[in-house]
Amino acid sequence: MYKAFLIKYAEIGVKGKNRFLFEDALVNQIRFVLREVEGEFTVRKEPGRIFVETETNFDYDETVDALQHVFGIVGICPVAKMEDNGFDDFAAQTVEFLKKEYKECNFSFKVKARRARKNYPLDSMEINKELGAKIVDAFPEVTVDVHHPEVTVYVEIREKIYVYSKTIKGAGGMPLGTNGKAMLLLSGGIDSPVAGYMMAKRGVKIDAVYFHAPPYTSERAKQKVVDLAKLVSKYSGSMRLFVVNFTDIQLAIYEKCPHDELTIIMRRYMMRIAEHLAKENNCLGLVTGESVGQVASQTLQSLAATNEVCTMPVYRPLISFDKQEIIDISEKINTYETSIQPFEDCCTIFVAKHPVTKPNINIIKRSETHLDDVMEELMQKTLDSVEMITIGE
Repeated sequence: MYKAFLIKYAEIGVKGKNRFLFEDALVNQIRFVLREVEGEFTVRKEPGRIFVETETNFDYDETVDALQHVFGIVGICPVAKMEDNGFDDFAAQTVEFLKKEYKECNFSFKVKARRARKNYPLDSMEINKELGAKIVDAFPEVTVDVHHPEVTVYVEIREKIYVYSKTIKGAGGMPLGTNGKAMLLLSGGIDSPVAGYMMAKRGVKIDAVYFHAPPYTSERAKQKVVDLAKLVSKYSGSMRLFVVNFTDIQLAIYEKCPHDELTIIMRRYMMRIAEHLAKENNCLGLVTGESVGQVASQTLQSLAATNEVCTMPVYRPLISFDKQEIIDISEKINTYETSIQPFEDCCTIFVAKHPVTKPNINIIKRSETHLDDVMEELMQKTLDSVEMITIGE
């Protein structure tokens, strides 16, 4: 019955003269995700609308699932496409459509027509009235309710006529790539994959950096992060994952700095490395999964101490979320079960038993001077050994 989908968007519709850029980005992303779906699809835009059409056999569920992973789409409407052979023929086709769509036609309804083709002999109000009458004649048990109908029969009058009555919820947000690129600090935890998803939802292209500490962390911990990146990439599109061997820097900090400052100082060096990679790869900021007060390194004082080493913006989309809210999103995007696998991405020997929660930046800087004789060489060695993995290409 379905050979087309009408794609609805929201925020794009209020854009001004550059609206076409957002529409084109959305069309391109739809084409990209449908490459992996069985069938041949045509994606085209008309004023205020995007249509996905096919004349081949296709997997309906797989197609809808792919479209639900595209940011910028708020509604996916499976439509029946009808030839314009006069109103009576169109009305008869609509009645047949409703018979197939609903096993029991005993609902309240209204017709909502949109006449984009102005030379059609009936205007929108006349279509609503006349088609509604045909439906009532065909189904005596239905009732008309123009205010709170159980079913709305939507009609789009264009070169062809499109009829639909159901809207499948989309991912929302903005099309990928319309708001630049950022570097995500991705760990094996629950928070950072959610942060990457949320930034991608606002149209930000994502690359990611993961800090690995062999032999204190296993290859399975690294694979866990790769798996998380793959899950995020279903929404964010392809990304590059930079794997940083952080062991030597962690050991130097552990040996030369106060242990209650380990977490903050390590975090500062992570931010330095992430920023270096971000600048090399044309990113406009860093993204972390931090939330105020969740752990010792996420107090306002600690966040200020880690920010202090960065010259580019640090975006924290989860900053005011509590843990359950983050878990709810991770379950929605299917990263939660992977995040809770028992493969830690940092070794317990590098975690202070009693970390400082209100670090003084001047004291932290003074502690970092203990690393002056080794850190330049260690940083260069670390950057030279970065591994890049392409995800979701």
